[in-house]
Amino acid sequence: MEKYKLYSPKVIKELLQNHGFRFSKSLGQNFLIDGNIIDKICDGAKITEKDNILEIGPGIGTLTQELCNRADKVVAIEIDKRLIPILEDTLSPYDNLDIINDDILNIDLIGLVKNRFHNSEVKVVANLPYYITTPIIIKLLEDRVKLDSIVVMVQKEVAQRMNASPGGKDYGALSVAVQYYCEPEIIVNVPKTVFMPMPNVDSAVIALKVHRSPRVSVDDEVLFFKIVKTAFGKRRKTLSNSLSTGGLGIEKKDIVRILEKLNIDPKRRAETLDIEDFAKITKEIYNQYY
Repeated sequence: MEKYKLYSPKVIKELLQNHGFRFSKSLGQNFLIDGNIIDKICDGAKITEKDNILEIGPGIGTLTQELCNRADKVVAIEIDKRLIPILEDTLSPYDNLDIINDDILNIDLIGLVKNRFHNSEVKVVANLPYYITTPIIIKLLEDRVKLDSIVVMVQKEVAQRMNASPGGKDYGALSVAVQYYCEPEIIVNVPKTVFMPMPNVDSAVIALKVHRSPRVSVDDEVLFFKIVKTAFGKRRKTLSNSLSTGGLGIEKKDIVRILEKLNIDPKRRAETLDIEDFAKITKEIYNQYY
């Protein structure tokens, strides 16, 4: 069904030359040129012929081509209007693909899933632009779209942060946010040499299996994430200091009292707390101040 292997550097160069396309640094455009990595992304997503796939940033369609070969339906969101004619050319053999020229951060994802996928469960599979990875991931999770999983290529350092456990330097607010909604697993580390143009950093493919319900139950999600963000805002500070100076409006002596009631040492730092600890703190603050 496919016309050619789109990940071939020769094919990519010819396509871009024929369409007069130049890479945009501001959009973080780096196209995959390795078929093995594309297979590992799709294998990591466990794509079947019944699956609905949402792809973000298809570029010229190197990953999209294989998604269309494996899945029932693919919707690809591309912000760069200059790439739309190229995608319509390279992916013309596929009748199970919709291409949308829009900014993923501005899209009504619930409406998109309802209209394009008949409100069925969706798998997100993408090679994400580095500069906007975190906002995209957070939007996908916070919008509460009917997601089975998110399998994405991201900067290696970001993947490590998403996957980090308490106690390490990589563990932070992003770790807690992702693991509140998902079970992360790094599928494969990817060298920068498999991209055109070659970026400055290495990448990794991470799979985020979305929980049916969040990992912990909290009375107020906004408060929960505010506490997490505040605690990590000055990560060298102790909890009693960071939580009392981070905009929660609670005096240090009261923070100390709350932490001691929960058997959490006020001198601990945020990176030593797990999600359950943050949930306990949230519940106590909510009960006392909200």
